[in-house]
Amino acid sequence: MNFDSNNLEGKLPSSLMNCTNLVELHLGFNNLEGDLTTPNFSKLSHLSKLDLVWNNFTGILPISLYSCKSLKAIRLSNNPYLEGQIQSEILSLKSLSFLSLVSVRLTNITGAMNILSRSRSLCTLMFSGSFNGEAMPTDDDMVDFHRFQNLRFLSLASCRLTGQIPSWLSNLKNLEVLFLGMNQITGSIPSWLGNLPKLFFVDLADNMISGNLPKQLCRLPRLVVNASSVGNYEFELPLFNYAYEKAYVLPRGMSNLRGTIDLSANNINGSIPTEIGQLQFLRNLFLNDNNFSGNIPNQISNLHLLEALDLSMNHLSGKIPWSMTSLNFLSSFNVSYNNLQGTIPTSTQIQSLDASAFEGNPKLCGAPLPNECREIDANHKNKVNQDADNKGDELPWFYIFATLGFIVGFWGVCGSLLLKKTWRYAYFQFLDNVQDSLYVKMAICMRKMKRRIGD
Repeated sequence: MNFDSNNLEGKLPSSLMNCTNLVELHLGFNNLEGDLTTPNFSKLSHLSKLDLVWNNFTGILPISLYSCKSLKAIRLSNNPYLEGQIQSEILSLKSLSFLSLVSVRLTNITGAMNILSRSRSLCTLMFSGSFNGEAMPTDDDMVDFHRFQNLRFLSLASCRLTGQIPSWLSNLKNLEVLFLGMNQITGSIPSWLGNLPKLFFVDLADNMISGNLPKQLCRLPRLVVNASSVGNYEFELPLFNYAYEKAYVLPRGMSNLRGTIDLSANNINGSIPTEIGQLQFLRNLFLNDNNFSGNIPNQISNLHLLEALDLSMNHLSGKIPWSMTSLNFLSSFNVSYNNLQGTIPTSTQIQSLDASAFEGNPKLCGAPLPNECREIDANHKNKVNQDADNKGDELPWFYIFATLGFIVGFWGVCGSLLLKKTWRYAYFQFLDNVQDSLYVKMAICMRKMKRRIGD
């Protein structure tokens, strides 16, 4: 039975519980209300999927649901007046693989995670927007933690959870998607996060995480090998994730999710590790609104499948690597409000972006920014000035050596004649002999010329 998005109002009719052969019940995105503990769901022994998302139901989580032994998927998300705790009776649902209790007034997250960790069939667990302001379950809270062995998708986003990223998550060897964004998580990113063998989607955005970006995170096996090899697993119900009080639909199949690392809006510092280039199957990288410094590594150009890259609101310096022009699938790129300089690389993808993606970098120039680059002219001018300086340096030395040459030559000859009497006599005698010889030769030549003229 599917009556999603039909503007239905009122309470669930009691006669609905007489549909004992009902397999799926979809009543999401309506205006239904009433206490969910009133209907006796235990009569629906064949029910495998229950979806009551986006209504106005009240009361506590209905325990009668735990008698529906065939249930594979439960979604009671976005019923803001629904409240309660996860009870251990939920473990009687041996086939439960999908549980979504997003934006529900749940309490005791530690108890909930301890109970659900014993469910061997659970693959998808979504608690976003619930357990408001509680502490993240610590390692001491999670006893006997070789559990959650089949969990693929975990979302604890938007819960305002405090504490640090607990190491019990390192035991989730089948985890592929992790949402921990929009909490109040502190501490650093643990290096073991990069060792989870199937993880390819990590969202730690909007927290208070500090420290450096660990190199180990740049070696996520699924993103180094191939994120498309996640198989054909499909969620029992369509996924909705929630951010900034808005819901957006996620792809039904796990293989349709894009490899993503989102560390935006934290306090992460240091440089972007060059090892980032190992994540060849990464599609989305968000490092904006942090305290990263240093240059943008050339190795980012190795991410040939990258579609979105946001490095804005950091302290990055240097130039945008020209090698990034090889990112042919890049459709979203932002480096605004850094300390970058030089010419913006030329490529179809980059020049098609809005100028706002580069603003806040006073020394950056070239399209799509309005300011033209003066780098070439400046370099030429510097070269001319340098040559002029070199010539200015060479000119005094020319005169110095010319003067020294004159002094050495002049005094080498004249000085010796003044100091040596015999040399002086011989020198002037030589000059007299030369003069006499020239006079005789000239006289003979003149006489010969007169004879020729006379003849």
